[in-house]
Amino acid sequence: MTSASPADLPTDPTPRRGGLWHHADFRRLWIGDTASQFGTMITMLALPLLAVTGLHASPFEAGLLAACETIAFLIVGLPAGAWVDRMRHRGVMIVNDLIRAAALSSLPVAAAMDALSMGQLYLVALVVGSCTVFFDVAYQSYLPRLVGREHLVEGNAKLQASQSVAQIAGPGVGGLLVQALTAPFALLLNAVTLLWSAGWLARIQHREVVPEPVPGTNLRTQIAEGLRFVVGHRLLRSIVLTTALSNLFGAMSSAVLLILLARDLGLAAGTIGLLMSAGAVGGLLGALGARRIAGRLGQGPTIWIGALVLSTFAFVPPFLQRGWMLWAYAASNVLCFAATVVYNITQVSFRQALCPEHLLGRMNATIRFVVWGILPIGGLLGGAMGSWLGVRDALLVAAVGGMVAFLPAYLSPLRRMRELPTEPG
Repeated sequence: MTSASPADLPTDPTPRRGGLWHHADFRRLWIGDTASQFGTMITMLALPLLAVTGLHASPFEAGLLAACETIAFLIVGLPAGAWVDRMRHRGVMIVNDLIRAAALSSLPVAAAMDALSMGQLYLVALVVGSCTVFFDVAYQSYLPRLVGREHLVEGNAKLQASQSVAQIAGPGVGGLLVQALTAPFALLLNAVTLLWSAGWLARIQHREVVPEPVPGTNLRTQIAEGLRFVVGHRLLRSIVLTTALSNLFGAMSSAVLLILLARDLGLAAGTIGLLMSAGAVGGLLGALGARRIAGRLGQGPTIWIGALVLSTFAFVPPFLQRGWMLWAYAASNVLCFAATVVYNITQVSFRQALCPEHLLGRMNATIRFVVWGILPIGGLLGGAMGSWLGVRDALLVAAVGGMVAFLPAYLSPLRRMRELPTEPG
């Protein structure tokens, strides 16, 4: 492994009082990401609502749409890491922001021409999902180079806090936009936020050096290196299994949840958005308290306890009714989001600190290949069960299955480790 050149080191490795807010390039990354996350929250609500209410999608079609959004992690997830490790990460993020903006912009155009179809929704979901694979791998690999490994927890916490704020406001605003403008034109706002994100990323002054290829290595060899690093490390392996199981059953639930809320309970788009926004308050609280919680419980226990807590609240949706239970659902989402964010900040910061710099892209891609690649499987299973058993029974099956997700982390050395290692050995 060669040492990083001066151009590849953080531009301001020792932020002054106030932490990373004094790191100019981190602020640019944060501003762009916050806007992009805001738009993404709108799309997460508007795209399935467009299918369910605008095109009258069946439970299976809704599950298929959910699968299209994430199947790219199975198709290109592993090679994406090797490709990204050969490129400048900032450029990868900018290009994929622009492509996603163009794809989403096609929906209001088709709607205005009365030519919108489920086929186009599937195609847009595939394109956006594929770009998200490359963006996310580059994004998680770029942060350590931008701010330095000693500031990873702070950087992840700040980014997660802004994402939580977007999650609070995004669905509520998205629901109102869907009611006022219809879903296709609400999606246009996400395209605008992606252009905003690309603009701020382009302003980052930190310049990376393109890694020199190692003689005698090819794409397959580089992919295998990332796989060996993740599979061969017991702590990483247990985290991947826990996250994958949680995502599998969470995707099963998400595939049919909007059908329950919009079709079975007859809730308006604005009400659905507000319910989701209320839950995201917990995400903000989790981001603000993640470091303190990990310090109190220990980093290892924080991971398995977070996974256990977030899975317990999946039992609320199967029994959801109009009236006071909507308030109970909103409250359960607060706690669920808080646990999810604490879990993610702790385990992602650990992964970034542990991994050698030259393997960051492949490590992130390998993990996302598993934990995101399982999402389309969960979406298809949820849609199929919703059509076969009914929406509520499908939600109940997903809740019961999700209770086993914490076990791989709990049964590993993480259960007792207050401090997690920062070197592979």
